[in-house]
Amino acid sequence: MSAIKRILCYGDSNTWGHDPVTNDRLDETTRWTRVLGQALGEGYEVIEEGLGGRTTVWDDPIEGYKNGREYLIPCLESHRPLDLVIILLGTNDLKMRFSLSAFDIAQGAGVLVRQVQLSQAGRGGENPPVLLLAPPPIAPLTDYAEMFAGAEEKSRRFSVHFERVAREMACSFLDTAQVVVSSPLDGIHLERQEHRKLGKAVAVKVKERIG
Repeated sequence: MSAIKRILCYGDSNTWGHDPVTNDRLDETTRWTRVLGQALGEGYEVIEEGLGGRTTVWDDPIEGYKNGREYLIPCLESHRPLDLVIILLGTNDLKMRFSLSAFDIAQGAGVLVRQVQLSQAGRGGENPPVLLLAPPPIAPLTDYAEMFAGAEEKSRRFSVHFERVAREMACSFLDTAQVVVSSPLDGIHLERQEHRKLGKAVAVKVKERIG
């Protein structure tokens, strides 16, 4: 019997499943990570590692413990062996307090890709492959307008910069802007129907990458 393929989904509140309609967590049949597992079917295990406010590599002086780089290594170690690591981060890097360009945010995501590639968290101590997702552009903001001032324009450049990083790092890539849109309710999170679309689209990329 072949081993179950284990997939780690490493992200922020959109991976955790924040519902912009209710501000609660989406249920186990709706989150894109669970939709991914349903679409893949038997023989796969999808591990959810979403944290609201998580950045790529930056320390948050206000919220704290949100640096994606700091937790990634122990996360990989605790879930090994892994057959694929999916990274969906960058939206929180757009907060005005960080003063980052889309270029630098994508570079931060690239640091995480490299950490995975050097981790030996795959089977037999190999390096697990990575699927890098470019976050969708931010929609017009409401409650988060001041916190994310200037983020809308920057987020529209995610696609080109994340794709460049994926090419440089020789990892798989999916531009989520081609699949989903951020909710008009808060401008940042994905509504239920978008989670379903994303999970199904990611499943196609997973099948392409690891069968």
